[in-house]
Amino acid sequence: MALRCGAMTDLAARFREVRGFTRGLAEPLAPEDMVVQSMPDVSPTKWHLAHTSWFFETFALDGQPAHHPAYAVLFNSYYNTVGEQFARARRGLLSRPTVKEVLAYRADVDARVEARLAEGPDPRLAAVVEVGLHHEEQHQELLLTDIKHVFSVSPLRPAYVPREADAPVEAPPLTWRSYDAGTYRIGFDGAGFCFDNERPRHRVFLEAFEIARRPVTVGDYRAFVADGGYRDHRLWHSEGWAIVQARGWDRPLYWEEDGERAFTLGGVLPLHDAEPVCHVSWFEASAYAAWAGARLPTEAEWEIASQDAGAPGSFVDDRRFHPAPCDDAGGWTGMFGDTWEWTASPYTPYPGYAPLPGALGEYNGKFMANQYVLRGGSCATRRRHVRPTYRNFFPADARWQLSGLRL
Repeated sequence: MALRCGAMTDLAARFREVRGFTRGLAEPLAPEDMVVQSMPDVSPTKWHLAHTSWFFETFALDGQPAHHPAYAVLFNSYYNTVGEQFARARRGLLSRPTVKEVLAYRADVDARVEARLAEGPDPRLAAVVEVGLHHEEQHQELLLTDIKHVFSVSPLRPAYVPREADAPVEAPPLTWRSYDAGTYRIGFDGAGFCFDNERPRHRVFLEAFEIARRPVTVGDYRAFVADGGYRDHRLWHSEGWAIVQARGWDRPLYWEEDGERAFTLGGVLPLHDAEPVCHVSWFEASAYAAWAGARLPTEAEWEIASQDAGAPGSFVDDRRFHPAPCDDAGGWTGMFGDTWEWTASPYTPYPGYAPLPGALGEYNGKFMANQYVLRGGSCATRRRHVRPTYRNFFPADARWQLSGLRL
């Protein structure tokens, strides 16, 4: 099907919006904030601003002279097909290029991509830019979760955007929705964009199951901590128990020692029992589920149940930058937004999966080992970015993402 000129105009408008949104997320930060790498999994804000520009320069502006020849190495993340990468764990050592130079790089790439889009219909270019926009929206979330970790290690405990504490509310009781055993279909099959790991749509057989109508809350998780959940090896997978011992875990990441407050993007604020618990690893989520006499849902169960979910929670568009307290939204709470929800499913390809051709084939498929699937999006995700079939994934010990759970 031919690509309309109007479609390219719409794509150019979306390009400007997404690129501008990223730049807006960086505005509360000083240049000194943007160069810090607080652990190997965290990338400096400056790197996110540059890498997303490198993506468009490399894949949408291929054939044009590079803005700077060294950027091809400095801001490549993991694309072996297009060349060497600067070591991820050393990104915080890059004092140059400066933040000012990176912003100039973004402006240059923006102007050149918009000029290419203005040349007229180009299906290949449109497809690459579409992937690039969704890629940048992923980095918008990473920019926020990474700067949260950066700020958390500072004795000053700075706020990204100060905000008032939420008024205490009572979480709805934990109730369940039942599903019959049978054959269901999961995966993307429709109009619009999806990542290659969401396809193909396929059949799965599920035994009868029940899924909670709300996520596990801070109040729920406090009871697990108070009952010695972090000291009971019977609840934990062997690797998770070894990590608990080695790293001294005794509460979710960012909880203060008193268990009453937590570090947030709005500063240190009181923990409220009705908030979805977040910043827990897959190991912690699984241990809590065992303690509660339940389990984590598989991603197929989660996807089927999400079709019946009620009102979504908060997204980055709402600029809360923190999960909202649970409420009784038509009997369902928060399957989309607030916190990503761990599933019991390892991140593996669907039957018949085929990665994208060329270098973009490295986007998802190469990570299908030693990771678990999360679903639903968080308060740092763009509202339009997630859908029922969206598959996020992280290693089982990852805690710096806004990850929670549902039983």
